[in-house]
Amino acid sequence: MYRAHIVRHAFEPHVHEGFGLGAIESGVERFRYRGAEHLAPPDSLVLMNPDELHTGCAETDGGWRYRMAYIEQTVVEEVTGEPGWWFGDAVHADMSGARYITALLDALWQTREPLAFDGLLFQLLREFRRHARQSSVSRPEASSRFAPVIEYLHAHLAERVTLDGLAAVAGLSPFHFLRQFQARHHATPQQMLMAFRLSAAKRLLAAGEAPAQVAAATGLTDQAHLTRTFARRYGTTPARYQRALQR
Repeated sequence: MYRAHIVRHAFEPHVHEGFGLGAIESGVERFRYRGAEHLAPPDSLVLMNPDELHTGCAETDGGWRYRMAYIEQTVVEEVTGEPGWWFGDAVHADMSGARYITALLDALWQTREPLAFDGLLFQLLREFRRHARQSSVSRPEASSRFAPVIEYLHAHLAERVTLDGLAAVAGLSPFHFLRQFQARHHATPQQMLMAFRLSAAKRLLAAGEAPAQVAAATGLTDQAHLTRTFARRYGTTPARYQRALQR
């Protein structure tokens, strides 16, 4: 669960392990997602798929206010009973739907009753269901020749990764691989690796790992490097993020 009013901060390219589903309350957000620039105005829905690199910044002087839920694919499947959700549009204009989802997200944020939380989560996903595609519709990742490269990056976060090594995984020459990867993912392998490292760092911090240990486990130089890169991508420091989870 996430809610914020962002005025000056600009989020560097990053990913989330789960779906990023939410609504814009006021202001306009600009973000780059799947190689295109998007504007999310008030009363619009934001629909992001897992592991998609994206940015975020304010398009309006007063920033933008929004609420989001980041939900893992396995949770979506368990709650809905439907595998293979996928969203084709990153932004969808839906005034009544956005306001209802904002109310649901606010209720999820405030409830302390597990039964109430599960019921609200079910309602939330039911609202997003009408915007989702399923696995019967071909997903872009399904035929991607770079799936082994993505798996390799996830498995070697703490190691020194080289262009030659990644190209060998893909079965291509190094710079041909680099050109093809950029065209397919709208990011360089290094940008994707850093996004995966910070996503893993967020997960480890949520599990209570010390920032210095998290930095070492995710291939970052030291705790200071973790703090700088985490803040640029998520708008808060590792220590503040852990304290927020503990409240």
